[in-house]
Amino acid sequence: MKIHPTAIVDPKAKLDGDVEVGPFCVIGEHVTIGKGTRLISHVTVDGWTEIGERNEVHPFASIGGPPQHLGYKGEPTKVLIGDDNIIREYVTINRGTVQGGGVTSLASKGILMAYVHVAHDCRLGNHIIMANAASLAGHITIGDHSVIGGLTGVLQFVRIGEYVMVGGCCAIGQDIPPFAFAAGGYRAHLYGLNTVGLQRHGFSVDRIGALRKAFDLLFRSGHRTAEAIRLAKKEFKGQADVAKVLAFMEGTKRGISRAVNVDTEREFDQQV
Repeated sequence: MKIHPTAIVDPKAKLDGDVEVGPFCVIGEHVTIGKGTRLISHVTVDGWTEIGERNEVHPFASIGGPPQHLGYKGEPTKVLIGDDNIIREYVTINRGTVQGGGVTSLASKGILMAYVHVAHDCRLGNHIIMANAASLAGHITIGDHSVIGGLTGVLQFVRIGEYVMVGGCCAIGQDIPPFAFAAGGYRAHLYGLNTVGLQRHGFSVDRIGALRKAFDLLFRSGHRTAEAIRLAKKEFKGQADVAKVLAFMEGTKRGISRAVNVDTEREFDQQV
């Protein structure tokens, strides 16, 4: 274990022997950190926080601080972080609230760029990328392999599915279904599939084609949502990717973000 002499580590904290704690870090008594994790310098880890293996935490990040929630009364809520994440400068990850389940979590192999904020009770999956200054309000869930653009803000309780791409400088107030691409500034809209992302993750032409047809039926056919879901269940029966989208839509409480029309999507695709 390498602990810089200027670091303050509570003797009750549980650090693996291979952990590196750099200059001026502060580690609280209820913290657990796994092997190979590096706190480069000026990092604060507090509260009932568990950090896994081989994470890299950059200067002035704050992990496990109390939630910014008026109902929080000092309860032993948690932050849980998996393995192989990169957490850059000035990132804040606040612990959960009793009302929200008591846990804020980041799975593994994610990248949180500078000034990212993850509020209480958020649940982030694997391979998440959040670009600079993206901010999550409380109780947000993000599925595996999703990307959130810089300066984007997400309203509390919103769900973002897996393999989603959200553009920069967006305001997200409603759910974004799996495999979608969302952009457009205030009250961002769906621009169809995250086609480039799906290709990069090895989705076949047939899988992408089926999702594209399903999206057209669900979001561009003019049917009411319930009817579009009913028709999609019949037409795409047995297709697992489409089933994920339908299940996500049926579970929404915030509503699903609206899609732009086809002509606008084609124009946008030409520009990028």
